[in-house]
Parts: sequence; structure tokens; C-alpha cells
Amino acid sequence: MKLNVWSVASDLVEFCRASTMNEEDDRNTNELEQKRVDLMRAYVQREDPSSKEVDDMTMRRFLRARQLDVDKASVMLLKYLKWRREFVPNDSFLPSEIQNEIAQNKMFLQGSDRKGQPIIVVLGARHIQSKDGVHEFKRFIVYGLDKACARMPSNQEKFVVIGDLGGWGYANSDIRGYLAALSIVQDYYPERLGKVYIVHAPNIFKSVWKIVWPFIDQRTREKIVFVEEKLLKSTLMEGIEESQIPEIYGGQLPLVPIHEV
Repeated sequence: MKLNVWSVASDLVEFCRASTMNEEDDRNTNELEQKRVDLMRAYVQREDPSSKEVDDMTMRRFLRARQLDVDKASVMLLKYLKWRREFVPNDSFLPSEIQNEIAQNKMFLQGSDRKGQPIIVVLGARHIQSKDGVHEFKRFIVYGLDKACARMPSNQEKFVVIGDLGGWGYANSDIRGYLAALSIVQDYYPERLGKVYIVHAPNIFKSVWKIVWPFIDQRTREKIVFVEEKLLKSTLMEGIEESQIPEIYGGQLPLVPIHEV
């Protein structure tokens, strides 16, 4: 087969031109975001002086969650700051405050995907609504998300979730709890979710999913993947190296309970 030198050269020129344009687009996007971060910071600090402790990366996440709309992002951030002060007054929860949830041994944190995003594994069949109702469960969700965020490298802002529904039944159906967890992730941890792999989903889960689906915003929906049984390991390996996949999915890492991290 004869190599067309002019064709190769042309392709190389086009590649370099595209790369340059992408770099310029990235610079323009960053400059636009920074200008809006500055506007947002000025507004939010007038409303809540404590926001001066909020870094630019956090403000960018709230902006992106609201399509760079400064007004909407500012309202969202102010709501978050108020919620954090009231719901997590000591800035974190102790295991003693969520002992019923921890006893179910249903959330795990170990390894990271190819982007360096920490991996959370949740075993849905172990979830039973606690005596404290949804309140302790909400504290548990925040406890787990804060743990995941603390494990992120400095150049990363997101985490990955593997939601395992193997053995899930109606005894595990907790609509209030699911909606509360969804609200926390979408309202108070914007742009933290990288991807959700839902594995071993039984048919009976479909009825619950139909109830929850309308409450999931479009940006979150795009990150959810239902994994086919026969493609479980291969699908996970598209984004996660085998050495970082939990043993129960054919990988090499044992599960580590969230409270032991």
C-alpha cells in the first residue's frame, strides 16, 4: 500500500489546527468562568460574609450546575452555605451519629477510576430504613460523600458510584430515602458526580425507578448507566482499571466499609 505523503501532511495540519482551536476554546471558557466567578463572589459575599472561605473551584462547580447563570448559581450556593451550617454544624458527622446506618455495612469506598475519581460502592439490598427514619440516612449520605470528596486528588472534583442492586427487594424500597439522597447530591454537591453504574438491577426495581426518575435532573441522568449482567466487568473496565475494580465484580480490590476509610 502506497503512502500518500500529501494526505498525511494535510491531516497533520488539520490536527494541529484543531488542537490549537480547542486550546483557545478552553482558554476562552476559563476566562468566561473566572469573570462570572468574580461576579458571583461579589454578590454572595454581600449576602453571606462566610462565603469568603469558598474557593474558586467550588464556585465554578455551582456555576456549571446552573449553566453559568450567575444569579441562579449564587442562589444555589447561598442555599448550600445555609444548609451546611444548620445540617452539619460541626462540619462533619461522627460514626456515633449514624450508628444504625453504619451497622448495615452497605457503603464502601476504595480505589479510583482512570481519571482518578474515587469509587463509592453501595449495596442496595442491605439498606433498611432505620428507626430514625430518613434523618439518620441523610446524615449517613453526607458522611459518605464527604469521605469521598476528602479522598480526591487535588486535580479532581468528582467521584464515581457503583450502585449494586443484587438481592434488592421491596423490603429495601425506601422512596423517601432515595429522594432525600438524590436531593443532597444535586443541590449540595453539584458537579461532584462523575458517573453512576447500576448493576444487578432486578425487574421489580423498575416500579421504584419510575417514581424516582422525574426527580433526576438532566445532567445527572446523563451520568447514569444500567450495566448488563454479561457485560458487567467489561463495562466497568472501560472507565476503571482491573486493579481498581472491587473483587466482587472480577477486579482485585476487597471492599472497604466507608467508616473504616
